[in-house]
Amino acid sequence: MNSLDIQQIKKLLPHRYPILLVDRVLDMEPGKRITALKNVSANEEFFNGHFPHKPVMPGVLMIEALAQTAALLSFASANISADENSVVYFLGIDGARFKRPVVPGDQLKMDVEIVRVARGIWKYKAVGSVDGQVAVEAELMCTIRSADDPSQNAAGNA
Repeated sequence: MNSLDIQQIKKLLPHRYPILLVDRVLDMEPGKRITALKNVSANEEFFNGHFPHKPVMPGVLMIEALAQTAALLSFASANISADENSVVYFLGIDGARFKRPVVPGDQLKMDVEIVRVARGIWKYKAVGSVDGQVAVEAELMCTIRSADDPSQNAAGNA
């Protein structure tokens, strides 16, 4: 599987509008890396409040888009079929930096690579760019868990 369209993405991720932030996977090498796109539209709900006079995609949503891209790579790499019981949880975000605003009409290209996997914890290097310029970068740590697992103690999900 080298590329995924939105219908294939929706089979893998539980997210739906307005929080599904990956529109297409351009290329994926399970166990290594993924490149995906988020088309940023003026119709995005968050632009109504961030900011009405100068719309800017919130940084937290750029990180979320990178995390969803990482989740797609994790499912493919672990050969796990995502279902209503599988959730990818954030464990950490390190070194997050925002280098340029992302605005309506931009196409956020997300490149995520696996740095390591140990004891069920995945670490990724993630970069989002627009027109070849880095907009956001971070190291992300996640784990895949059952949604029914009462012992999970992660703070949030990707």
